[in-house]
Amino acid sequence: MAKYLLSTTDNPYDPNKDFDSWYNYDQLNDQCCSLLDRVARTSDQLSEEENDREIERAIDDIIKFDLENRYTKVALKE
Repeated sequence: MAKYLLSTTDNPYDPNKDFDSWYNYDQLNDQCCSLLDRVARTSDQLSEEENDREIERAIDDIIKFDLENRYTKVALKE
């Protein structure tokens, strides 16, 4: 199953190539990870696959209601 991250369109870093720079940019500017943490209903009671599906659902919802088109969904390469 594919895994996804929430990012912003202005983040110049690709998390697949330079995760640390991507993450640092996000923490200093947009805090997508914090937003996703508030929206996604993950749990230790769920399997990894169920949590991954929930994270993808939350990302899709954030993007769906993003009127400024700030957010984007990034597929992680395994």
